[in-house]
Amino acid sequence: MILDEKYIDQLTEYIRSGSLAEDFDYSTEERRYEILDFLEKLMELGEVADEAATKIIFKNTQLGAFFSNNHK
Repeated sequence: MILDEKYIDQLTEYIRSGSLAEDFDYSTEERRYEILDFLEKLMELGEVADEAATKIIFKNTQLGAFFSNNHK
């Protein structure tokens, strides 16, 4: 089980500070693709996390049943 809040905080700061954008600007083309791939995976993770949070929060409720039936 990996729940590393410190890493998430560091990653958030890295993105918000502009350091990621700066790294992108000064990277080779190959590294730019790696950065974009990483960001895409991060966005996919956000979607998965949102879905999991919704299921956890609304478990055993009518709204939870609605989400379960409509997201299969």
